[in-house]
Amino acid sequence: MRVVSLVPSLTEAVAVSVPGALVGATDWCSHPADLDVVRIGGTKNPDVRRVIGLAPDLVIANEEENREPDLAMLRAAGVEVLVTEVRDLPGAFRELAMVLAACGAGRPGWLEDAGAVWEQLPLPEARLTAVIPIWRRPWMVLGRDTFAGDLLSRLGVDNAYALHAERYPRVPVEELRGAGADLMVLPDEPYRFTADDGPEEFTIPSALVSGRHLTWYGPSLAKAPAVLGAALRAACR
Repeated sequence: MRVVSLVPSLTEAVAVSVPGALVGATDWCSHPADLDVVRIGGTKNPDVRRVIGLAPDLVIANEEENREPDLAMLRAAGVEVLVTEVRDLPGAFRELAMVLAACGAGRPGWLEDAGAVWEQLPLPEARLTAVIPIWRRPWMVLGRDTFAGDLLSRLGVDNAYALHAERYPRVPVEELRGAGADLMVLPDEPYRFTADDGPEEFTIPSALVSGRHLTWYGPSLAKAPAVLGAALRAACR
């Protein structure tokens, strides 16, 4: 198989499960750290001609991260494109299994381990409500039907904007301050919130969390409950 991935989390999943299958990936595909493949641009602006030139058997994409016009150009050139859709944790496990099977892999051990970790997760002792920004200038937050929102819910954190009509609404910071949340959850991607960039806007506690463990569906899922849980507990002390 010759595979090009347009999705960072799927790049990692394929790289560790089917060594040698990947021939191309985006500039944002940072894991594994030693990944040595042709870089084909960003998730939103891939170099379609370069992708076609790699003669892939399969391009893996995501309906949220990649643009349909780019995928249509690949299909028009005769390239097979597999498009994933992930809105929650069960969907992530289902789509990961589908992608890996399409790449010629069986069910890897890390996928079994990740499933077991999340299945055995204890019920949270108490529930909190949080605002989860993903961008600043303008402020954007997680809204309805998001994978990251589902992960946090399983950890006892309910999204204050889970019923919003949009999946990633733009919300003025004044409204965020008045949302009645117990906590701000600030990931380090796609916007890199830090201790000095984000928490100063709010009077409630802020949890600075790993964006990879919050938003990636791949090998990071096995450690995500522990990593995210530790960050949430630290913010609530």
